[in-house]
Amino acid sequence: MPSVPLPPKESNLFKRILKCYEQKQYKNGLKFCKMILSNPKFAEHGETLAMKGLTLNCLGKKEEAYEFVRKGLRNDVKSHVCWHVYGLLQRSDKKYDEAIKCYRNALKLDKDNLQILRDLSLLQIQMRDLEGYRETRYQLLQLRPTQRASWIGYAIAYHLLKDYDMALKLLEEFRKTQQVPPNKIDYEYSELILYQNQVMREADLFQESLEHIEMYEKQICDKLIVEEIKGEMLLKLGRLKEAGEVYKELIERNAENWCYYEGLEKALQPSTLEERLQIYEEVSKRHPRAVSPRRLPLNFVSGEKFRELMDKFLRVNFSKGCPPLFTTLKSLYYNPEKVSTIQELVTGYEASLKTCDLFSAYENGEKEPPTTLLWVRYFLAQHFDKLGQCSLALDYINAAIASTPTLIELFYLKAKIYKHVGNLKEAAKWMDEAQSLDTADRFINSKCAKYMLRANMVKDAEEMCSKFTREGTSAMENLNEMQCMWFQTECAAAYQRLGKYGDALKKCHEVERHFFEITDDQFDFHTYCMRKMTLRAYVDLLRLEDVLRKHAFYFKAARSAIEIYLKLHDNPLTNESKEQEVNSENLSAKELKKMLSKQRRAQKKAKLEEERKHAERERQQKNQKKKRDEEEEETSGPREELVPEKLERVENPLEEAIKFLIPLKNLIGDDIETHLLAFEIYFRKGKFLLMLQSVKRAFAIDSNNPWLHECLIKFSKAVSDHSNLPEIVSKVLTQEMQKIFVNKNLESFNEEFLKHNATSIQHQLSGAKMMYFLDKSRQEKAIAVATRLDKNMRDKNVKTLTKVFEALLDGSFGSCHTQCEEYQAACHKLFPFTSAFMPATNEDDSSIASVNHTALNHDLLSNEI
Repeated sequence: MPSVPLPPKESNLFKRILKCYEQKQYKNGLKFCKMILSNPKFAEHGETLAMKGLTLNCLGKKEEAYEFVRKGLRNDVKSHVCWHVYGLLQRSDKKYDEAIKCYRNALKLDKDNLQILRDLSLLQIQMRDLEGYRETRYQLLQLRPTQRASWIGYAIAYHLLKDYDMALKLLEEFRKTQQVPPNKIDYEYSELILYQNQVMREADLFQESLEHIEMYEKQICDKLIVEEIKGEMLLKLGRLKEAGEVYKELIERNAENWCYYEGLEKALQPSTLEERLQIYEEVSKRHPRAVSPRRLPLNFVSGEKFRELMDKFLRVNFSKGCPPLFTTLKSLYYNPEKVSTIQELVTGYEASLKTCDLFSAYENGEKEPPTTLLWVRYFLAQHFDKLGQCSLALDYINAAIASTPTLIELFYLKAKIYKHVGNLKEAAKWMDEAQSLDTADRFINSKCAKYMLRANMVKDAEEMCSKFTREGTSAMENLNEMQCMWFQTECAAAYQRLGKYGDALKKCHEVERHFFEITDDQFDFHTYCMRKMTLRAYVDLLRLEDVLRKHAFYFKAARSAIEIYLKLHDNPLTNESKEQEVNSENLSAKELKKMLSKQRRAQKKAKLEEERKHAERERQQKNQKKKRDEEEEETSGPREELVPEKLERVENPLEEAIKFLIPLKNLIGDDIETHLLAFEIYFRKGKFLLMLQSVKRAFAIDSNNPWLHECLIKFSKAVSDHSNLPEIVSKVLTQEMQKIFVNKNLESFNEEFLKHNATSIQHQLSGAKMMYFLDKSRQEKAIAVATRLDKNMRDKNVKTLTKVFEALLDGSFGSCHTQCEEYQAACHKLFPFTSAFMPATNEDDSSIASVNHTALNHDLLSNEI
């Protein structure tokens, strides 16, 4: 039933409630609500009850808030205020679809309410309901045709819907209303013109775009973007001579921008190598200190000319002492001929500098300073590390450290080499040495923490980061607050390797929350950008947010979470006390005594740690409570705490894994890992059509992928083992599998795969696993295939050999202790520095340990190996 209209006194109180809400004076607002509701006549006044609920929500009392708002809505269902308030409550709870419904109901009752229309338009653009957004912006334009946000919002709606003609008409009509003199530069007007031009370029109106930018050139603040647009448009229109002049001017302005050289080459269209080189030589004469005109020709020249140019390039940089020289040249290492030329030149410099302080013994001239030899050795260490010759790389870096033991870069590189050979503990030790030389350097501190995490030294990494985090709070909490996702993804991986699945999942969920918060932060910009006219940046932001979860940080966290949930599904965690009882039955008296002593020490340590954490948590809560009271405006109460013990004991791990999988399927469908992870989840759920979908998509990306091969065989076997599938499903599966297996049985399909990939260790490992999976009696043969280390194998590196070693440990080939030790010894001969292959020194260091707690870390070994 509709509420009784409030008399003047109560009506004024209600207005004060609204004012208190706007000014965030929530306690005063509640007092005024009480004054109205305490009057028996208005105790059931719907709008006042709704406002009381909204105010309580802002104070974190969510349940009471919903109760009052719903009560208010029941008492006055025809009130647009009640529906609007209910929408605001749903929005604060992140239920955007429900909030939109509430706003629409409010608009039915008051169709011209500006505030409701604005709130609705914000939610529509947030949810990317572009059609609805366009309609709402049209209503706002009709109601407020003099406000620029009305015009801009409506034009942006058409732009995002790719109706460029309408967007341009609206922008032009609005531009005509702007009273800006032709010679005056106004930043907001400048941004409007550039946004207009961006829409033209996206609509492929190249001639119009060029004419437009030339017409308003004097009124645009950003002169650089004007020239870049001119150059791009002239190229598109085929006016190459004019484009060439524009790009020459741009190079004069910035001789280090590679894109300008690309544009200049397209404009000048050199027909021969000499003409192409001439372009760069002319720029180099005008800009003798510029690196790009000397570096870029190295990409396309070869033979003697390459040697000549590379010789000049290297000498200048070695004499000057340029630490990132190797990084500058690393992209050339795809070409073996160029690599051998570089090696020949630099080893020649090193030999000559040692004897006569010159780059060549046959030259006369000014002697090089001792630092030149240092940078040559530094370069050679990086060069041989890139080629996988780690012993040589270590020799060079050790020689460099012996001559200059105070240079951070040398210790940094030594740590990097140890990382590449798989000795992560040693790598962390040398990175710690590097950071000790400059404790005020945040970059080297972060690198050191990262290396410690890769060596599973989580506590040390946290202490290392605490040097740069806020005092009074734990480093972990502060890093989470700062959304430091590199730390959290590395931390999750470390906990995963240590078997601490709850802690790992906590980090993965924290990363997921960061991405949710970043998406939610768009709300701050929907009105701000239209007010400040930063329209190009705003459209870029919207497009970035649409593909936000494509980011590597999200992929790493999601992959870790999915892998852990799969493991928890396969091996659910049991009660620890029961586990200990079972273990103690199988131990001798001496071993039992030792185990109990170890447990007591661990319990004592855990108790002390818990007490420290509790004290820290209390201190943090006091600080955060103060902060929340001051800062929060519309909270939905404190977020659910992530408790590791709860996370690792979820009822349905596969459903949790799917939550992380969905964004990967939507945005990273071009990565084969997405579909193979999807297969692993659906395989355990027994969803045959979804399994088929996953393997088909993966097959389209890379039909020869080793992990895909394992999935295909497991899938085919699962289909043949299930005889009770519905007829239509069985028919579809048979047809589709026929296309992949082409009438071959699984054994012959696997044999063909092994034969086809005879020189790849990764493929041999997958084939061998499937050989044992299909026929347990062929264990010896399967292990022999997987552990082949002959000269023909092309991917004989730490990463792949560690994968094989882990497969021998984790039971993929059954019990094979002897073969495992033999393989470890063979790998140790090939890679003596790799910790995983080092012989066991005592029972605690034994590398043949539970695979959940192994320090093997193949995914982290650098791609350069």
